Amino acid sequence: MSTHQQDMSLVTSTPPINNGNQIFPEIEMSGDSSSIVRATVVQACTIFYDTPATLDKAERLLAEAADNGSQLVVFPEAFIGGYPRGSSFELAIGARTAKGRDDFRKYLASAIDVPGPEVERMAEMARKYKVFLVMGVIEREGYTLYCSVLFFDSHGQFLGKHRKLMPTALERCIWGFGDGSTIPVFDTPIGKIGAAICWENRMPSLRTAMYAKGIEIYCAPTADARETWLASMTHIALEGGCFVLSANQFCRRKDYPPPPEYTFSGSEESLTPDSVVCAGGSSIISPLGIVLAGPNYEGEGLISADLDLGDIARAKFDFDVVGHYSRPEVFSLNIKEHPRKAVSFTSKVTKDETVKM
Repeated sequence: MSTHQQDMSLVTSTPPINNGNQIFPEIEMSGDSSSIVRATVVQACTIFYDTPATLDKAERLLAEAADNGSQLVVFPEAFIGGYPRGSSFELAIGARTAKGRDDFRKYLASAIDVPGPEVERMAEMARKYKVFLVMGVIEREGYTLYCSVLFFDSHGQFLGKHRKLMPTALERCIWGFGDGSTIPVFDTPIGKIGAAICWENRMPSLRTAMYAKGIEIYCAPTADARETWLASMTHIALEGGCFVLSANQFCRRKDYPPPPEYTFSGSEESLTPDSVVCAGGSSIISPLGIVLAGPNYEGEGLISADLDLGDIARAKFDFDVVGHYSRPEVFSLNIKEHPRKAVSFTSKVTKDETVKM
């Protein structure tokens, strides 16, 4: 797989820097318009129902990206845990089946706890290869699943997570909903990094919240492989004056378990093992709306480009959506960032009670 990925990579002429101790030096964000960050979006498929093997695959891809000089690597939506493309979980209004329930049981077993051992493994990978890592996962909390993105710095520190606010269509029957407490933008030595997942990128209020937090490198893990997706990514880059890094899986039917274990509802009969069920389309867009790399519809690969951080200021000279181009006397947006919990516990100590130390 390595040779194919190398062929699919777009590597610009700026060489990686090695100071002897650290593969990639941390870039000081002091307004220096000459700062360059090499970024890679991974276009590859989950090994469905096999999370340990998927983590091994992720490490191989991360190692290759690091060898190519990447400082930031973004993986697709639900890469760890899997995107259940084509699966209906045999749902109908007012009815479930035994097989559909068991399909969910297996999918739940492939998800990860955050924090948990898989998170520790990813943190170690980021530390080992000295890269900032943005990873799409299926997160398990109790018996509820969330489509999430995890963030790690190049020292192996877990920075935090974003949970998808609004699952699309049947996803709402499988995944829980995120809330305002997980819409982070992390201020890192290579820029301010955040993420929105798939169609929540089409939610203007969410984008505005991220712009207001100063996002500079906008990560967009997705499952949308349509050609129209590139238009959305280009618009966000122009609107936010930020780099947009969109990562999608490239999958064939044979990348999923065979029927009857896994069935593509409504289309299984027309598929062969080599049928493409997700065509990728991963890309990297500059704040000026220039497509720096991709879209790739050909196969699995690493799509890379050098990000000139000075382009952020060049773009905002024309249009700063939450700055000089906003109209706060006309429009305002209120973001509720506190966690939404179904159950809260409050302990009350009465005057008659004593606290023993």
